[in-house]
Amino acid sequence: MKFFKKGLLLVVAVVALASCASHKHVAYFQNSQETDLSKSQYLYDARIMPKDQLSITVSTINDEAAVPFNLTVPTPYSVNSRSSSSQAMLQTYLVDNDGNINYPILGQIHVGGLTKSECEKMIQDKIRPFMSAVENPIVTVRMTGYQISVIGEVARPGTFTVSREKISVLEALAQAGDLTIYGQRKNVQLIREDSTGQKSIHVFDLTDADIINSPYFYLQQNDVIYVTPNKVKAQNSSVGSMTTLWFSATSILISLTSLLYNILHK
Repeated sequence: MKFFKKGLLLVVAVVALASCASHKHVAYFQNSQETDLSKSQYLYDARIMPKDQLSITVSTINDEAAVPFNLTVPTPYSVNSRSSSSQAMLQTYLVDNDGNINYPILGQIHVGGLTKSECEKMIQDKIRPFMSAVENPIVTVRMTGYQISVIGEVARPGTFTVSREKISVLEALAQAGDLTIYGQRKNVQLIREDSTGQKSIHVFDLTDADIINSPYFYLQQNDVIYVTPNKVKAQNSSVGSMTTLWFSATSILISLTSLLYNILHK
């Protein structure tokens, strides 16, 4: 009886240790009580990058004064296999590799590296001389087609279009359905390309609450997040491959044995 009780206690202890170990590898922000988050008290503003698509709208008291700066393009659609065009939509502007766009009246202007508000202020100052003194143009800039990608050990890997100009690495992982049980919480990699085309890789440890203070906590356009698989996933993949190989080899061996038996016993 005593032996049974000792064995039962041993099993309980092993299960408890296993659960603690798994919690240590899975839970996020394990040191949140000891982490100083004062450095995270700032508002992030995305900067315009090459290959961004910009939507720029100019509003004035006199609608006609803004018309030259609000170019429109027809939206194509098909009816009964025939192409047609619907209501016009505002022209968007592609930022080239040098950070420039071609804007009506003003021609080529440099917007690369500017925040949305900085770009709005610059365009506002440049178009004001083309209007009467009573006009106070309002310029609104939006980044369209702002995309990030999440791949690896997440529930729904893919490329996601961001509806606003600010998204954190945690929000991006949430859009991808969060990490699977096989994802390494301490090795989430961010692949980033800057305005010159230079690539860089940055590693996040989701178990450390100090991730919120990281300068890479908020994502930029076209960032890629890769969640690496843990050893269990790698081992399972290896076992699966080996199992398939053994089944194939066994099947071939049985077929050859059966063939030889039939030949020798005719």
